[in-house]
Amino acid sequence: MINAPIPVLGFAARSGTGKTTLLEKLIPLLKASGLRVGLIKKSHHDIEIDRPGKDSYRLRQAGAATVLLCSPYRRAIIVEHDMQKEPDLCEELAQIDQQGLDIILVEGFKDANIPKIELHRKQRDNPLEFRNDPSIIALASDNGPIPDTNIPHLDINNAGQIRDFILSYMQTARITE
Repeated sequence: MINAPIPVLGFAARSGTGKTTLLEKLIPLLKASGLRVGLIKKSHHDIEIDRPGKDSYRLRQAGAATVLLCSPYRRAIIVEHDMQKEPDLCEELAQIDQQGLDIILVEGFKDANIPKIELHRKQRDNPLEFRNDPSIIALASDNGPIPDTNIPHLDINNAGQIRDFILSYMQTARITE
């Protein structure tokens, strides 16, 4: 388990299942419920959030190992890794100031030992993982309830229902801390 002072909840699914699309709908609902939401998204690609020609890009290309770009609206920190390595969720969580947040949602890191909601779409026909992963606490799919399951089934197309599950989960997570 991850050692974090606030609840951390992952969304696990194969690529193309709709993790980002669901989170785009879910985050505003959680925010409207009064929650301050943080998010960690794992990418398998070489991400480039800075743009060629911009001062921060030029300074990073000149050799700055860390660039903090800030404005009155937001802050971005770009850290160059000395060598290519797979991201570690504990390390990434340590980079977030969690004091201003109520929950951190995690997209990706499907093998991390954190509570997760598995997403599944009938048309994708991917194998279900919840039977082999005890950290999956709910299944959100468009299949309807799965027989012989002991975890809650949620409708992947009903972000309000998933929000309600998360709010309930957060109450339970606080009680068990």
